[in-house]
Amino acid sequence: MTRVIHTGDTHIGYRQYHSSVRRRDFLEAFEAVVSDAIESDVAAVVHAGDLFHDRRPDLPDLLGTLSALRRLDDAGIPFLAIVGNHESTRHGQWIDLFERLELATRLDDSPTVIEDVAFYGLDHVPASRRDDLEYAFDPHEADHAALVAHGLFEPFAHADWDTETVLAESDVDFDALLLGDNHEPGQATVRDTWVTYPGSTERASASEREGRGYNLITFADDVDVRRRALETRPFVFVDVELRDGEGATRVREQLRQHDLTDAVVIVEVTGSGEPVTPAAVEEAAVEDGALIARVTDRREIDDEADVEVSFADPDDAVRERLADLDLSPAAMDVDETVRSETIADSAVRSTITDRLEERLEAGELAATTSPAASPDGTETAGGTAPEPATDATADGPNAADASGGSQASMEADDRDSTEQDDQASMEEFR
Repeated sequence: MTRVIHTGDTHIGYRQYHSSVRRRDFLEAFEAVVSDAIESDVAAVVHAGDLFHDRRPDLPDLLGTLSALRRLDDAGIPFLAIVGNHESTRHGQWIDLFERLELATRLDDSPTVIEDVAFYGLDHVPASRRDDLEYAFDPHEADHAALVAHGLFEPFAHADWDTETVLAESDVDFDALLLGDNHEPGQATVRDTWVTYPGSTERASASEREGRGYNLITFADDVDVRRRALETRPFVFVDVELRDGEGATRVREQLRQHDLTDAVVIVEVTGSGEPVTPAAVEEAAVEDGALIARVTDRREIDDEADVEVSFADPDDAVRERLADLDLSPAAMDVDETVRSETIADSAVRSTITDRLEERLEAGELAATTSPAASPDGTETAGGTAPEPATDATADGPNAADASGGSQASMEADDRDSTEQDDQASMEEFR
């Protein structure tokens, strides 16, 4: 019998609502998973991608992550992980740095055997390159096998991966698919194989109302999937339907029925009634103890023609629009630099120049990349085109929320831009 924790979508470094407190919350949620792993003495922690929220995590987030991984290492618990779309870089992946430090193992098409389970990994693969995948995995001699992957798989919401195809074409019979990318937890069976998401460890958008947690998975005669809850920052959701003649006063009355202390407060206004000024309601909530308050007047949104954008964080609306534009990686770099809160206004121009020069020198502005090829010339399941390794610390150390049941408006944050970035193979660092 082998017990492991299956987690993912920790999004460490996400400064949600531009709040440094929320940014710390995401790291603390990951630290809580590590603490539970040590207390429960599991055989491994398996992370299904998006450890970080973006490709350039800040130093405090890196140091906090390293500290948590050292705690696992000191307890003798392996950390197994793959690369998600949010954190994927062109020249190197952070998980490879952690592997070099002997604090993590990056899963790929070769088995990593923990007790009696062989774990394999499939990094995030853009939809445009999936048709070329060959699900070729090295054989194993363990009692069980699990594939860890990052993407939106059937039969779950917003799916764009054909799970049956993955299982049918793989040359390893998997007992379980341990997935990341969908922020809502879920379990299903496909071709007699468990397919499960643990959900995100913190609420990354206002659409994620249910509590956060992770999976505890036991491989024995059968695969047993149990969900464990995490204690995270409280979110208070206040839905107010106004009748004729009612307005901000009614909204505030509804707020007073809740304990707002240190909570993120999400207010949605529907119905008829009078116009509501969001700023005034948000200020009242903060005065009553809320950490952050956001008000959405659905009556205004419904009046606009078929616009599905969450205004809980203005950056989400901007990112969704940018994703629709299908910009190049260079253009996304420019946007990221201009809107970055960590780059001084006076340094924006020089930073953009430096990044574009780097891409130009690397030939990235003039050429597209090709899929990673296996020795027989076909692309393998575990990665995409390797590039010559240059500076291992250039973007990170080495290379590899739409509404509804997944990430809500955050889902589009980096997906299209990172789909343009190659995830280099493990050979670059070995």
